[in-house]
Amino acid sequence: MAHYRAPDPKREQFRRYLEKAGVVDSLTSVLVALYEQPEKPNNALEFVKQHLNSGGQPSTDTEALQQEVIDLRQRCARLADENKDLKSKLQRYEPDDGAPAE
Repeated sequence: MAHYRAPDPKREQFRRYLEKAGVVDSLTSVLVALYEQPEKPNNALEFVKQHLNSGGQPSTDTEALQQEVIDLRQRCARLADENKDLKSKLQRYEPDDGAPAE
């Protein structure tokens, strides 16, 4: 005997919210990708985590962090060059042998 249960309004509202936000489509895409893997990964949860955001544009946070990494690498390179220049200037005025330069 099948039991019919009337849909819970809160549950239906939440389901519509998830659909409208694109969550259902994203999860479905990731799960389909997992299903289509010829060799299933050992850790399915890790697969889902890695592929959940790869379905489209990188998030704003990701883009900002990537730009910050680029900026910091450029700054590091500039500082390394400056450090090298300062060391060479220091060598001119204070040689390693301990005697003052004249």
